[in-house]
This record gives sequence, structure tokens and C-alpha cells, in this order.
Amino acid sequence: MENIEQSLKNIDPSLFEPATLEERASAEITRESVTYWQDASRRFKKNKVALVSMILIGIISIFAITIPMVSQYGYAQINRGVENQTSSFAHPFGTDTLGRDLLVRCMIGARISILIGIVSATLVVLIGITYGATSGYFGGMLDIIMMRIVDVINAVPSLLIVVLLSVVLKSPMDKLFLQNESLRGIGLLGPGLFSIFIVISLLYWTSMARMTRGQMLALKNQEFVTAARALGSSHGRIIFKHLVPNAMGAIIVSAMVQIPNAIFVESFLSFLGLGVSAPMVSLGSLTSNAISGVYSYPYQLLFPASLISVIILCFNLVGDGLRDALDPRMKR
Repeated sequence: MENIEQSLKNIDPSLFEPATLEERASAEITRESVTYWQDASRRFKKNKVALVSMILIGIISIFAITIPMVSQYGYAQINRGVENQTSSFAHPFGTDTLGRDLLVRCMIGARISILIGIVSATLVVLIGITYGATSGYFGGMLDIIMMRIVDVINAVPSLLIVVLLSVVLKSPMDKLFLQNESLRGIGLLGPGLFSIFIVISLLYWTSMARMTRGQMLALKNQEFVTAARALGSSHGRIIFKHLVPNAMGAIIVSAMVQIPNAIFVESFLSFLGLGVSAPMVSLGSLTSNAISGVYSYPYQLLFPASLISVIILCFNLVGDGLRDALDPRMKR
């Protein structure tokens, strides 16, 4: 300490000069520091395409909720005398072969598609994060066994298994729904949707698990994890309190990718007649019903098919925007 003080006394003050105004200005902070999420939000707002897509999803969601509530026509209501009617003031999207209003039916279908996308993606994220984080954090033989299970699931054609599981689960789940008073009270869901939730959750969590495992392998040897272990934190607390939040950016991007995938799977199953059960309707079942009369009444196929395309496209564009905003390597 004495040597340091003596060295300071021996420094010649003439070697130091006051900073000029230009030098002081260059050292000033030009903008306030922001957190990771604030910076990601700022970059996402600069992506006009993703922002417009998110607004469009919000508008479609609002219409899907409000239009069936305020319309004088029900989605299963048969109206005699207006069968296969083209667009009019009373029926903006026209009517189908039974005179049912296509606008209300398309909005119900959009509601079902968005609901399935969000709920299925949430279930996939929960399963994938738990499985992948456990595998990546503990490693060793447990990691090898768990990843081989994922490889086996990925080796089987997913659409084939989706169809088989839908056939097996559809009838039991429909009976359970119809026999249970509390489930029948959920008019928004209807029979058929529970089996779709189960099918998507059982098959489409593998990519989320792989991504989460990779994040755990990259983060588990960091200093903050070592500090948490030294403080006596349990494995579960380290995984879900420290590791998973630090990988949340990649998880959110992967979850956004799962939403359009789930919407496509539901539309595909409903098109084959394995999705939602009548009288409930979805965009997939609407397109399936319109195929037989596509040459005579093309508008019956145009509206639901266009709505599916717009919803899936918007979710994909929002996912791309989130990827660019949350990935630090994309920062300009």
C-alpha cells in the first residue's frame, strides 16, 4: 500500500491535461441502457411485416369471437330458400348447400384453428421443455436413452401416426365429451378437439425437446449455474429458475413455429373427416365440404381456404420477426 502511495506521489501532474469538449462528448452515453427484452421489442417493432401480421392475427381473432355472437345466424342453422346463394348483404360470404351462413361458419372455423394452434403449441412447449431440459442438464446415459426415444419417434412418418391416433382416439374422446356434463358446457370446443390436442401433443414435442436440450448443453457449465450449485439450489430450481429463462428467446421462436404446424394438422385431419365432429365446424371441414361443388360454387372453397392460408402465413411471418428480434446475431 505504501509503495502505491509513493508511486502516485512521484507522478508528474504536467502529464495530464483536461479533456476537450469533443472528448467529453464522445465519452457521454448516447442512449439509455436497455434490457434484452426491451431491445428485442424495439427491433421487432421495426419489422413492419411481422408487426402487420400480428395486427392481422388480432383482427381475425376479434372477428372470430364477435361475429358469431352478434350475427342473427348460427353456425349450424339451416336456412331454407337461400341454399348455395352467392355473396349478398345478408350473407357476405354466401351460403352452403343447406343455406347455412358461410361468414359465421368461417369465423367459427378461424376460432377453432387459432385455439388449436395456441393450446397445442402450449402443450408441446411444456412437454418439450421438460423433456429436453432434463435430458440436457443431467446428460450421461440418461441423455443417450432419452434422445434415442426421440430418434425413434422422429423415424416414424408423423402424418401416418397422426391419422392412426386420430382414428383410435376420436370415438372414445367424443363419447367422453358427450357423456360429461361439464365438458358439454364448453360449447367453444365440441367433440373432436380433445383428440386433436392429444395427437399433436404426443407427436410434435420432439423438435422442442431437441432445441431445449441444445440450449441446456450450452448453458449448464456457465458461471451462474456453478454459483447456483454452490448456494445449494436443487436441480429443479437450477433448470426452471436459471437455465430455462436464459433460453426463453429460442423457446419463444420455436413455439411460434409450432402454432402454424398445429393449425395445418387440424385442417388436414378435419379435411379427412378425423377432426372436429359435426355440428362443430372448422376451416378444414369447410374446404372438404366445398370440394364436391368446387366447379359450381367455387366461393364455398375460396373463403375458408384463403382464411387458412392467411392465418398460417401471418403466424409464420410473426415467427420470423421474433427470430430476428430475439437472436442477438441478427442485431444490426
